[in-house]
Amino acid sequence: MRQIVLDTETTGLSAENGDRIIEIGCVELFNRKLTGNNLHFYVNPERDSHEDALKVHGISNEFLRDKPKFGQIADELLDYLRDAELIIHNAPFDISFLNKELERLGRPPLKTIIGQVTDSLVMAKELFPGKRNGLDALCDRLGVDNSGRTLHGALLDAELLADVYINMTRGQDALLMDLETSDGECGEIVLIDLSRIELPVVGASEQEAQAHEAVLLDLDKACKGKTVWRQMQAA
Repeated sequence: MRQIVLDTETTGLSAENGDRIIEIGCVELFNRKLTGNNLHFYVNPERDSHEDALKVHGISNEFLRDKPKFGQIADELLDYLRDAELIIHNAPFDISFLNKELERLGRPPLKTIIGQVTDSLVMAKELFPGKRNGLDALCDRLGVDNSGRTLHGALLDAELLADVYINMTRGQDALLMDLETSDGECGEIVLIDLSRIELPVVGASEQEAQAHEAVLLDLDKACKGKTVWRQMQAA
């Protein structure tokens, strides 16, 4: 299963009001393991960042002047994201910006390219209701080292979110087995639906039942007949 943890930085908060993407960071997971096949772009937004946005990401307007425009990196980005599950913290924000950039190029929305979108903020709110669930708070709660995060950066934040996501999804509802091929490569994951397996019920033998009863009698003697199961039987 191929997953892409994605984050963006922007000139402001509203794609509909003309704010643009200035940075995109992507981190690839395959079978829940970091592959190192990451993707990172700085993008010339063709406009200046709002003052409040500059305080968040610290990426100056001058730095972005000679960077490629979104149309110049769109094909490489879409090829990289194709058919993958995207994991994004507060996904509607980033998706709205990406879709607006695609719309400007006359391209269809992102949902036509990717497999699905998982919003890690929604997941965090379900796991930790009533608590702060920003990226820094989750890093602290889950033991992810974010000491290098003084400002927001798309690639750094995507790397941190990948660790956070793996920590939030360690539990499993089914049995997953990695099959290793003869050449050491990771093979296909086999998913076994445990709900369809009927486990046999094996009762205790007569000898085991007698041994169990002997233990209970010893406990009765030690408790002077005040064990809970005897009181329940008497009731």
